[in-house]
Amino acid sequence: MPLTNAEKQKRYRERKANQGKKEVRGYLSEQAQDVLTELREQTGWDDSTILSNALRLTYAAQKCGQIKLLNNWLTKHQK
Repeated sequence: MPLTNAEKQKRYRERKANQGKKEVRGYLSEQAQDVLTELREQTGWDDSTILSNALRLTYAAQKCGQIKLLNNWLTKHQK
């Protein structure tokens, strides 16, 4: 008997969880959507890669004491 879409999605999520991956959900502001589109075009990365790299880079900036500097740049450039 063929699987329903819900069953396929559940199996997909279970496989990803078994690979040690975690799903993260959220809503993007208009500015973030524009940035996402630009990043996709420039890098060829998918959403998962962009999100993973964004979190890692944010963590590195925080550890290096650069969060305020980067946030000020984003504000100044309306990004």
